[in-house]
Amino acid sequence: MSKEDFRKLPLNKKIQMLYTEGTFVVGIRYYTHKVNLYLLNNEYIEVFYNHKLDKIDNIDFLNHRHTRMKFYLDQIQFSL
Repeated sequence: MSKEDFRKLPLNKKIQMLYTEGTFVVGIRYYTHKVNLYLLNNEYIEVFYNHKLDKIDNIDFLNHRHTRMKFYLDQIQFSL
């Protein structure tokens, strides 16, 4: 499945795919969210969970240029 196809999926289908086919890598705190990082088909995907609202706000591919990378780099190895 391409990145564009994954992005077009409804939220519940993304969640199901990550749960059944993905591998949980690590979770971090980022402002008001807990961000869980998953590996799916050799791509890293972030799941943004909002504790206060008890809901997932966003699921998208990891942006390797984002400042959040510093929270991941000491815990996992990326081949950039």
